[in-house]
Amino acid sequence: MKTKLIVTITAATITSAVAGTAFAAPEPTPWVLAPDMAYGYTRDSKTFAYKLGTSNAREFWKGAKKVPKDTLFFIGANGQLYMRQGPFLDDDGSFKFGPDQP
Repeated sequence: MKTKLIVTITAATITSAVAGTAFAAPEPTPWVLAPDMAYGYTRDSKTFAYKLGTSNAREFWKGAKKVPKDTLFFIGANGQLYMRQGPFLDDDGSFKFGPDQP
């Protein structure tokens, strides 16, 4: 039996960062990723976390690629998951694409 857990913090955090409200930007929150877990984004825009097993590990690694450093993931207004490669922090460590400050 496979256990499905909905991953909500990443989508909520990313969506609020993209929304661009006039309020102060929330502090960045690290993703809590574990080596024995897999994270999925389904064709109907849902996110899930799965506990990994070992019986089919070879199949799991087929076609897998490392995510390059300086990769930003975000949810667009259409609900689609996007990624952008390249720096996303300013020299002072602040998020380059955060809400405009008054």
